[in-house]
Amino acid sequence: MEIVGYILAACIGISLGLIGGGGSILTVPLLVYVFHLSPFTATSYSLFIVGVTSLIGAYNNYRKGNARITLALPLGVVSPLTVFVVRHYVVPHIPEHLGTLAGMEITRGGLTMLLFALLMIIASVSMLKSQPAVPHPGTRQSQTINDYLVIALFGLGIGCVTGFLGAGGGFLIIPALVLLMKLPMKEAVGTSLFIIAVNSLVGFLGDIGHYQIHWGFLLTITSIAIAGILAGGQLSKGISSEKLKKGFGWFVLLMGTYIIVKEIFLQ
Repeated sequence: MEIVGYILAACIGISLGLIGGGGSILTVPLLVYVFHLSPFTATSYSLFIVGVTSLIGAYNNYRKGNARITLALPLGVVSPLTVFVVRHYVVPHIPEHLGTLAGMEITRGGLTMLLFALLMIIASVSMLKSQPAVPHPGTRQSQTINDYLVIALFGLGIGCVTGFLGAGGGFLIIPALVLLMKLPMKEAVGTSLFIIAVNSLVGFLGDIGHYQIHWGFLLTITSIAIAGILAGGQLSKGISSEKLKKGFGWFVLLMGTYIIVKEIFLQ
């Protein structure tokens, strides 16, 4: 079973390298269902794994000129601050037992996985949609104050998603960069990796002191994911990212449905 887990860890990086997102969608289910971590510990580990892996990918894209860091500052400031507040001040105080519904006990771990499954289904719908047309780089328009305000609100929402569920939010970040910042898709992917990295690593810092961390295991999974993102970066040169994104979208949809069935009916 561990071998399957290591293969999926490589897929986390490959996903981030190819489509700039989706890594955290795999990470939490991998840690919970394959390596049998608790959901809240899994969200913490996910932040580190996805954060470090995305940072490597962001650096590679920056070297190639496919990341526009300064344009993403409103998103890259509001979002990590929100993540830190949620992880450090809110998550540790959520009680383990939240009540009952229709005779079924609701725990924070079970609710976390159900919310994560809902996030996966929303993400899959986003991945299965055709990408909107983007302006040619030469026709990129300057951003207005309203654009930056909307992006800051996106950052607040993405920060809450990352903080509560340990997900990087790439499927939300990329549309914001394409539609609001007018970035071409390749630049949006590279820039999103930078924002995911900052969000995730700041969130992990907010967790320090709240969870016992097994560094050997965590660094092993992270190293495999890093190898995956380097491979994904090379594969992206010759493979249609749009086709891969749709295939990955169907996989995420099935995984999200499975988690809902498992958490509600197969306990």
